[in-house]
Amino acid sequence: MHKPDIIIDFWFVEHGQDDWFSGSAEFDAKIADRFAETHRKVAASEAWTWRTTPQGRVAEIIVLDQFSRQLHRGSAAAFAWDCMALALAQEAIAAKADTALTAAQRMFLYMPFMHSESLVIQEEGVRLFRANGDDNALDFMVKHRDCVARFGRFPKRNAALGRTSTPEEQAYIEDIGDRMF
Repeated sequence: MHKPDIIIDFWFVEHGQDDWFSGSAEFDAKIADRFAETHRKVAASEAWTWRTTPQGRVAEIIVLDQFSRQLHRGSAAAFAWDCMALALAQEAIAAKADTALTAAQRMFLYMPFMHSESLVIQEEGVRLFRANGDDNALDFMVKHRDCVARFGRFPKRNAALGRTSTPEEQAYIEDIGDRMF
């Protein structure tokens, strides 16, 4: 299993927004090649020692929240560790670990709030993203919250999760195209 500083360097130094949010098969393959085994171990809760530092905490959340989406794009497994990532993010915030992170690192610590299908969690995410000061990220957070407020879930996940879309959700899915929310 890689150490957390390897995850942090890969995510924040070697790569950036163009990779993070592109959905590219090439970036997904890089993550699979380098980090599939680390993901497996982190998903099995074997990275608890990472939680001793703020960077370790955000590295664990990136593996669970982001790498899961790249490794399992289009399948239910992409979302399988969302609750674990959210609980770890909530714990890190309660311990004030987020105050020791850069704004970009905080964004990824807060990302599990954006991915939750709970409106209560979405509202807290809006508060956190607003406080983080990145208007672009806040805009995405608000759009995610609005989607959950409207449907109670993310309709774009329905196919992967074996859920039946309502006619309103199907129209929404067709209308938004490739967008994530």
